[in-house]
Amino acid sequence: MMTNKSEIDATRREQSLATLQREQFDVLVIGAGITGCGVARDVAMRGLRVALIDAKDIAAATSSRSSKLIHGGVRYLAQGQMTVVKEASKERRIIRKLAPHLSLTNPMVVLARTKTHLAALRAGLWTYEKLGHVDARERHVVWDKDQLKTHEPSVQLDNLVGAVVYPEYQTEDSRLTLANARSAAAHGATVVTYAAVVNILIENGKAVGAMVRNALSETEQQFEVRAKVVVNAAGTWVDTVRKMEQQGAEKKLQLTKGIHLIFSRDRLPLEGTVCWTGPDRRGLFAVPRGRFVYVGTTDTFYPEPGYWPEITRDDIDYLRDASNSIFNVDPLTDADIVGLWAGVRPLLGERGKKPSEISRRHELLTGSGGMISVAGGKLTSYRSMAERVGDRCQEILGIKPSAAATDVEPLPGGEFSEPFEQFKTRIEALGVAPDEAERLARLYGSDALTLFSEKSGPAVEAEFAVKTEGALTLEDYWVRRSARSNFDVNGGLDALEPAAEVMGNLLNWSAAEKYDQVELCRKRRQREMSILRN
Repeated sequence: MMTNKSEIDATRREQSLATLQREQFDVLVIGAGITGCGVARDVAMRGLRVALIDAKDIAAATSSRSSKLIHGGVRYLAQGQMTVVKEASKERRIIRKLAPHLSLTNPMVVLARTKTHLAALRAGLWTYEKLGHVDARERHVVWDKDQLKTHEPSVQLDNLVGAVVYPEYQTEDSRLTLANARSAAAHGATVVTYAAVVNILIENGKAVGAMVRNALSETEQQFEVRAKVVVNAAGTWVDTVRKMEQQGAEKKLQLTKGIHLIFSRDRLPLEGTVCWTGPDRRGLFAVPRGRFVYVGTTDTFYPEPGYWPEITRDDIDYLRDASNSIFNVDPLTDADIVGLWAGVRPLLGERGKKPSEISRRHELLTGSGGMISVAGGKLTSYRSMAERVGDRCQEILGIKPSAAATDVEPLPGGEFSEPFEQFKTRIEALGVAPDEAERLARLYGSDALTLFSEKSGPAVEAEFAVKTEGALTLEDYWVRRSARSNFDVNGGLDALEPAAEVMGNLLNWSAAEKYDQVELCRKRRQREMSILRN
């Protein structure tokens, strides 16, 4: 049932833990990445009793470490993945409707080396536009060298004949994930983070829930969560959870790692996202975002899941050198890198294929105990993936599938209809500087109009993060609620102390705990940047 507010109040965590232990749920969703949050929203909107848990924070892993683009699927044409293309094109239009602030139009400027290359790009885009029923206003255009120089003067024009330009959407992945979790909570889902699954409960050969550990408890408190259907949406840990149900479960995932480098936009001035082909034929891009530009991405096999994948010297050199080969600016050096991040993709394994060739399709797996595991997939198609899982859950429960209105009801923050630039001016009218107004509009959408009506800054954001967005640690706020760790001056370190003060007061941290929370984030920033000194 829909509640009045889409709140995940971290100050009420003890009550939520008690609910987990007391209730018999229809569906238990393991994993609060974009897939798990999408599933929880879908099944909650169908009127089912839902629990959503995660060993860490909402979007703690892959779902906060993507390229932050809602791809229409153009690049999958070359791999013959027509179904993926059609679905992605449809789903990105739906995301635009549900959360316009988290799906901002972003011109993709694809550089063409020869007239033959230009013709091939146009043919691919024409096919994509037909398959995806792309609106005439969003169809591609062609720039010659003079137009390219006018629009993107930082591009090195040697060996280019022009560019093909078409719109894609830019997002903040962690907040899109969070918006789905909040919507699930508004429809009655019990959402609890830092609740790690220790084992799958099996009775009479059937999965009936999970043994869960309270990851924030000093006593390593464990308890059972009971549910009629268990959904494994653990992302890169899907195989790990599958083996909790059936020890000999065959490995399904092939993990690959992608890294991104962040530069000041003053140092690399771009208007749109510039796309080119790297020395190994891999597609690369540089994306402007506010005062910054980020460059990505690598695509290499990675052995194990992790929240903070290793960034190597080779990763950095590859992206930096590839950027210097295409941009007409003073050579970028390590000193110009103001931030970086890495993520691990949970892809369905395909033997003999290179990382960039592996399909982004998804598959629903049913384990020996009936647990549903969601393997593979991509950010853009999360909602349609969740819809299929919702149908499967209802079938198992003996309920006739009843589609949820997940393609109609706006996500929290998406309740505005005017163009984004016009919406942004409403936030500026609150007395917020233009650059900050754009940041707040991007992250908070319509929530910004009330949240920052009197003042803005880390303290206001941190209180909202705790009382409405379920933040339980300073890192939750710094990395995934405010995006300051990547897109703020000096990695947002100046925001840590004022945010910790507010969060500590709300969550009853001691002075020592406040200090430790700040130091943990500072040391995280130091470790990330230290590779640049090697």
